[in-house]
Amino acid sequence: MLRRLLAGLWRGAPRFVRRAGVWLTQPRFRVTAGAVVRDERGRVLLLRHVLRKGSGWGIPGGFLRAGEQPEEAVRREVREETGLELESVGLVFVRALGGVRQVEVIFRASMRAEALARLERSFEIDRAEWFAPAELPEGLSRDQRRIISRALDTSANPTE
Repeated sequence: MLRRLLAGLWRGAPRFVRRAGVWLTQPRFRVTAGAVVRDERGRVLLLRHVLRKGSGWGIPGGFLRAGEQPEEAVRREVREETGLELESVGLVFVRALGGVRQVEVIFRASMRAEALARLERSFEIDRAEWFAPAELPEGLSRDQRRIISRALDTSANPTE
């Protein structure tokens, strides 16, 4: 009985009240987009980030802006961090990180190796290099290694 009454009040409430109710009661997540970028030799592009917690090597990426699509965001982030453009971009997986209330959208992308010759330095990164998947740098976190491994596992992504 009480449930029916509350449901009726909810349905009859003005739209702005329902929106405010949802906004106040539902969890919020930050959304990021990252890319495992490969060159024609299968090497992976890693950036040595200056601004990220712990800094060090990692895949390119960052936060989505309001209304931005994830693929647009990852292309923009690579452009902002390096001045370079991605060629092909394909979705690989999405994961939720509960501890930091974040959703990550991970893409597999490609770029020609010689593009790094046109690298523009930014305040966000200090270096960019290609690494063979079997020779990733020591400073690369275990989580970044798992992301790269998962993105490169074509058996798990038969459509790409």
